[in-house]
Amino acid sequence: MTKTLGLVYGGKSAEHQVSLQTAKAVINAIDFSSYDVHPIYITETGSWIRGNQLKSNVENVSDLKLDLEGTEISPVDLNKDIFPSGSTENEKSFDIVFPLLHGPNGEDGTVQGLLEILNIPYVGNGVLASSAGMDKVIMKNLYAQAGIRQPAYVWYTRHFFEQDPSAALSHVEEVLGFPCFVKPANLGSSVGISKAKNQEELNEAFEMAFAYDRKVIVEEGIDGREIEIAVLGNDDPDCSIVGEILPKADFYDYKAKYEDDNTGLIIPADVTEDEYEMIKAVAIQSFKAIDASGLVRADFFLTKDSKVLMNEVNTMPGFTPVSMFPMLWQESGLSYPDLIERLIQLGLERFEEKQRIKHTF
Repeated sequence: MTKTLGLVYGGKSAEHQVSLQTAKAVINAIDFSSYDVHPIYITETGSWIRGNQLKSNVENVSDLKLDLEGTEISPVDLNKDIFPSGSTENEKSFDIVFPLLHGPNGEDGTVQGLLEILNIPYVGNGVLASSAGMDKVIMKNLYAQAGIRQPAYVWYTRHFFEQDPSAALSHVEEVLGFPCFVKPANLGSSVGISKAKNQEELNEAFEMAFAYDRKVIVEEGIDGREIEIAVLGNDDPDCSIVGEILPKADFYDYKAKYEDDNTGLIIPADVTEDEYEMIKAVAIQSFKAIDASGLVRADFFLTKDSKVLMNEVNTMPGFTPVSMFPMLWQESGLSYPDLIERLIQLGLERFEEKQRIKHTF
C-alpha cells in the first residue's frame, strides 16, 4: 500500500533557490510505486501552494514553482487546504511530510512546530534541534556547555553593535584577532559570510551580515583542514566516513558551494583511525547535545596537531546527490534513494515514539 508523502520546499528565506534544487533531486529519486507524492511550495513571500499529485520526475526547477493563479493559501487555511485531516471522502491526509527547506522560516523549527501541532509525522529534526541548529550563537553556547571544543567566538545584535561600532570592532580584534569570519547567526549555505583581515573589512563584513539577520557571530580564523561527517539516526545514530573540503577561493562561500563548481571534495578524507574515531565521537556528542533526530552534517576543523574543533552542525544540510551529506553516505554504502527511504522511516519511528507520551493525567 502506498503512503501519502508531502514535500515542502521553497520558503521565505535567502536559501529559497537552494531548497528548489533539493526538492528537484528528492522528487527524481522517490519511488513513485511506494509513495503518492504531493508538492507543497512556499513562495518567497510566504504563501503556501499545494500542487496536484506528482506522477513522474521533474526536468526543471521552474516546474516546481506551481501555478499561483487562485491557489495561494493564507495561514489560517493551512490545516484545511494544505494539511487536510482526511475526515471527508475527498480529503487525504499525509502519512508523512518531508520538509526540504533551508534557512529561516523552515529549517529553524517553525514548520516543524506547525507539523507538531497538526500531529503529522515529518522527516528530520524536531523543533528544538532545528531552532538550536539554525542559530549559530545558541548552538555554540550549548556546545560550550557540553564541553565540545570549538573556535573562539563573540556575537552582537544589531541594536548593541549600532550603539558603539568602534568598540565592537576593537573588541573583536582584541579577543579574536585577524583573520576572523563574520556570519549571520541564522542562515546557512554560507549566505552573508565574510572573511575579515582588518578593521575596515570587519566593518564591511558586519554591514553585510546584518543585512541578513539581526544577530551576527564572529569566529576566530583557524589554520586547519575543513572536515565533514554525516550523522543519521534517532536515539542511536550512525556516522558516515569523513570528507574534506578544499575551496580554491579564500573560503567556502556561497559562490564556491553553488556557482563556481570550483571546490575540491575529497571522499574519504585522509585522516588517521584515531582522528576518525575522535571526529565520529564528537559528531555523535554534538548530535545528542541538541537532541537531534534524523540527520545532521557535522563540520569540523582538524589542525596539524590533530586537534578536532567543532565548527557547526547543519540540521538540514545540502541534499542534492552531489551535496556532501548524500555523497558521504553514498561512499559509505547507502545510495541516495535508500538514504531518502531511511530518513522517511526514521521520521515515522520518531512519531510512533512520541505517541507513547501521556498527554492527560
